[in-house]
Amino acid sequence: MKDNKELIALISLVDEPDELLYNQVRNRIFAYGSAAIPALEKAWESTLDDQIQQRIIQIIHEIQQQQIYSELSNWAKFGFDDLLKGFLIVSRYQYPDLDIHAITREVGRIVQEVWMELNPNLTPLEKIKVVNHVIFDINKFGGNTANIKSPENFYLKPLLDSRKGNPLSLGMLYILIARSLRIPVYGVDLPKHFVLAYVEEAAGDGGRKATEEHVIFYLNPFNKGAVFTRNEIDLYIKQLKVDHHDRYFLPCSNQVIIRRMITGLIDTYKISSTNDKVSELTKILEALDDH
Repeated sequence: MKDNKELIALISLVDEPDELLYNQVRNRIFAYGSAAIPALEKAWESTLDDQIQQRIIQIIHEIQQQQIYSELSNWAKFGFDDLLKGFLIVSRYQYPDLDIHAITREVGRIVQEVWMELNPNLTPLEKIKVVNHVIFDINKFGGNTANIKSPENFYLKPLLDSRKGNPLSLGMLYILIARSLRIPVYGVDLPKHFVLAYVEEAAGDGGRKATEEHVIFYLNPFNKGAVFTRNEIDLYIKQLKVDHHDRYFLPCSNQVIIRRMITGLIDTYKISSTNDKVSELTKILEALDDH
């Protein structure tokens, strides 16, 4: 109670005209972390003063930024096997009030639809045909070809709302659904594109020990899960005129995928000269660089 009274008292000083004193107040509020947000939101609703509202919004935003940084750092250190969690953490950058339970239920619903169509006797290709049918035919997911450079294409909420995304967000959703059903599909860190690999289950260690011999075939999530071979990746790399790397043919870690999500967002915000978001996401990216 004492702490809550102190917090309310500090928030009442947000109208401090002296910049130096205001920064001291702001820093003390900031030290409360996310616990300060409900009181700040209540204060925002209680005032009509534009400057006070703007200051409160800024403090809330900075607290949320720090929370995302901390959570992503912990995810990278302890839990990067959970791709959905990483996807949600970064999505909360744009959607801080994201309903995580609703998102999880929707992903779970699609997983259930796929599960109903599967049986143990299906070949890898037959399993993928089932997954493709449910994701792309029944649920109508597809590539956002009309607005491919939009940052919204990277976030999970718009993907589930609009059923449109870019290769990375569609690929991440595909991985989440497949892996929930023990179908060994992994991301491949291809330059300027993101594709998937179906890996033999014998590869071990969550696909991280896979060699090219373990990859049965590749999938293009931006083209309704179309199946293709290693030769097409070879041709693609030659067309790009980039150096050959083994990682262009092998499964990558979830940490690499989330890093790619953040760097992709930074690139799209640079295009629109949204420099504040570029700076904030560059800082958030450092949470992965520490591990």
